[in-house]
Amino acid sequence: MLQYDWLIGSQYKSMELSKSDWALIRKSPVWAIDSWGLGCLIYEIFSGAKLSKTEDLRNTAFLPKTLLPDYQRLLGSTPSRRMNPSKLINNSEFFQNKLVETIQFLDILNLKDSVEKDAFFRKLVSLAEQLPRQIVLAKVLPMLAAALEFGSASASALNPLLKLGSWLSVDDFNVKVLPTLTKLFASNDRGIRVGLLQHIDQFGSSLSSQVVDEQVFPHLANGFSDTSAFLRELTLKAMLILVPKLSQRTISGSLLKYLSKLQVDEEPAIRTNTTILIGNIAAYLNEATRKRVLINAFTVRALRDGFAPARSAGIMALSATSLYYDITEIGTRILPSLVVLTVDGDSDVRSKAFEATERFLNLVKQGFGQVETDGEVSTSLSSTNTAGASILGWAMSSLTMKGKTAESSALSTNITSLTVTNSTENITAAGAHEIKVSKVQTDNVSTKNITESSVPSNGWGDMDEDNSADDDVDKDGWDDMESFESPVPSALSRIQAAQQRPVQAPPRVSSTNSVSSAEEETFFSKPPGNSGDYLAQDDDPWAAIAAPPPSTTVKPLSLSGSRVAGPTRVRQAQHVSIDSVLGKKSEVSGRGRGRAGPMKLGAQRINRSSD
Repeated sequence: MLQYDWLIGSQYKSMELSKSDWALIRKSPVWAIDSWGLGCLIYEIFSGAKLSKTEDLRNTAFLPKTLLPDYQRLLGSTPSRRMNPSKLINNSEFFQNKLVETIQFLDILNLKDSVEKDAFFRKLVSLAEQLPRQIVLAKVLPMLAAALEFGSASASALNPLLKLGSWLSVDDFNVKVLPTLTKLFASNDRGIRVGLLQHIDQFGSSLSSQVVDEQVFPHLANGFSDTSAFLRELTLKAMLILVPKLSQRTISGSLLKYLSKLQVDEEPAIRTNTTILIGNIAAYLNEATRKRVLINAFTVRALRDGFAPARSAGIMALSATSLYYDITEIGTRILPSLVVLTVDGDSDVRSKAFEATERFLNLVKQGFGQVETDGEVSTSLSSTNTAGASILGWAMSSLTMKGKTAESSALSTNITSLTVTNSTENITAAGAHEIKVSKVQTDNVSTKNITESSVPSNGWGDMDEDNSADDDVDKDGWDDMESFESPVPSALSRIQAAQQRPVQAPPRVSSTNSVSSAEEETFFSKPPGNSGDYLAQDDDPWAAIAAPPPSTTVKPLSLSGSRVAGPTRVRQAQHVSIDSVLGKKSEVSGRGRGRAGPMKLGAQRINRSSD
């Protein structure tokens, strides 16, 4: 110790060491000098400044109260009465604090059982308020995030993570906490999923559009079909915050399908909140999707729901989205559905129905009021009418609509009726007896003579914003149930128009075994009366479709003497007259074919005779 004495500054030396009282040092405990040095270290740590002289050790204003008695015992003037440093660490009240216990518990979290974990995380929220904030953010928060990400922490740790994360700045939160929350959406733990949905309002606005569309929503959508009604409802309410960050393809292609199923959910509250959500997200739908979904979702389903609050929600949703309907839709689809509810059994539904009916009637009057000034009827509503932007709240909570400024634009529907032209055919009433029909002529009637406009085949319109998606893929269940457009001729009517012509027999084939010309004329002759009378005789319109004439010959019969050979020949002979084949042998010559007899149904007895 003497040879390294010069390395120690004079301000750090104890009284006996600075006086070189070696006799006293020899009698003192071995930890006496170390206790003095530990006291100097504690002073510099809590003061934040370097010790300049020994007298500064008396300044204890900045020391914790729990550490002050032990600090004074470390710097005792009598070496034999100084405190042992080991006792300070093991018995001091300062070192037996909650911060140390918290860090130690997180270090051995994998060794704790589920009961201990739940008890620890439940009290961690209140405990964090008592701990030094800088140490909590630098030490406790990263350990807590890692425990949740790798599965060692339970769902009860999610609330402390969000609480500690709220102390961070926005940039630090996006770096330290948000990646962990994004990964937790893929967890199969139902408790974690419920916790994320319950607190999504705290971090949902920090999620980027790309992260929500590609990473969060695919896993979040599993909650729409979960067996737990509570989880389905939480998933539904979470979409109010996430919809502004979803792409139009995701909204039209995926989200609306889930909402269509939830509108017929077995839980009345879920059906009601689904209607409210559709009304709140209408501002984020493109114009084609709004035209296809809103009226069907509200009038066809919500207003006809057996649950009174669901009907009331449908009325409020119609009023809140009134800017998106033209006058024709209001008069033909919305008002008829609302008037029915004016005699509803529920008083709240009746009052809302009267208010909505009056509101939509005023909108129609305003639209037709422009006739006097413009000279024409405007089918679109003015975007300056902002009274329709009502606030819709959940059936069970007070969440409000978060939407952009409503956009209003007119959608003109021009559907060209199908027409059939017959400019290439002139049929007189008396002169037309036989018309030759071929496959090429039939194709000309069905393709060249029919002009039809490009009308969507499914009644939904395009699913995507660019109107390029398939029309018949994954319908949502909101197809138009009441169409007021002019009827379009169907394919059946075109077939009937093309088939109102009798059929002429093909050219006869001269053969020694062919049927007689008289019978052929009788078989292929035109039925009595005109073609219209002939078609009227059959109720099945598909029977009038032209078909090739039936075959007039039968398959050859191989005869061995007077016996029909083999069971196969017997089955073939069941459809012809056996007597005509066996009795008139003179009509069968060489390899020719016999003349067909009258057709008989069922099995026939064959009299076989041996020569």
